[in-house]
Amino acid sequence: MKNKKTSLLTPPLYLITIAMISSGLLLSGCQDKPETETKEPQTTETAAADSPLDVEDATNINATEQQLISQPITILALGDSLTEGLGVERDGNYPAQLEAKLKGMGYVNVDVVNSGLSGETSTGLVNRLDWVSQTEPDITILTIGANDAIRGLDVATIEDNIRTAVKHLQDNGSEVILGGMQIYDNLGSEYVQSFSAIYPRIAEDMDVPMIPFFLEGVGGVSELNQADAIHPTKEGYTIIVNNNILPVLKPELESMVASETD
Repeated sequence: MKNKKTSLLTPPLYLITIAMISSGLLLSGCQDKPETETKEPQTTETAAADSPLDVEDATNINATEQQLISQPITILALGDSLTEGLGVERDGNYPAQLEAKLKGMGYVNVDVVNSGLSGETSTGLVNRLDWVSQTEPDITILTIGANDAIRGLDVATIEDNIRTAVKHLQDNGSEVILGGMQIYDNLGSEYVQSFSAIYPRIAEDMDVPMIPFFLEGVGGVSELNQADAIHPTKEGYTIIVNNNILPVLKPELESMVASETD
């Protein structure tokens, strides 16, 4: 009888199983639902980061902002050591920096030929005009006369030589930009003034654009010149290109490109 009583007090196994299942369902129903991940409000910055289309659009805008000019253009940089870039690396002289700058502006087929020669005088330059003209430049930046003035050569002779050079270049189909020069007041004010007056007079008479003073903003500034206080550093040439040459050169290039597309 004892065993029978025990079996009567103990619920059948299937009832225990059902009870456990029911309890589990009840417990699961009473538990809080797991919190869903809350997203931070999307700002302009996060939206841009999350959207690859925005980045692609920005790339396309940058590509169309700059017009590429495929027209081949040869620029002859003609002069003395100031053109050659005495004392600086090959990529630091003004012709090299000018070419890099113009290509960055979209003139992808521009070629700036460095025909500077240290110690060159106006007479020496005239004697090699036939040689340098073989480059068939579209534009020539002519900067000469400083060595003549350092030696105190006759101002009238300097002017005649520069006029000869300009005419020769023009006759060979090159547009000429004349780089104006000034010298220190070590030869007397009369000579200094007479020398400086050469360049605007030639520019007006021969109808050529002129860089008022090739070394403007650099000449006499110690940190922009080498130890000789004459020849610019790479940083000095950067200023010459950006502030002195490009404002005069750019209109000539734009006019040249426009005339080709008409």
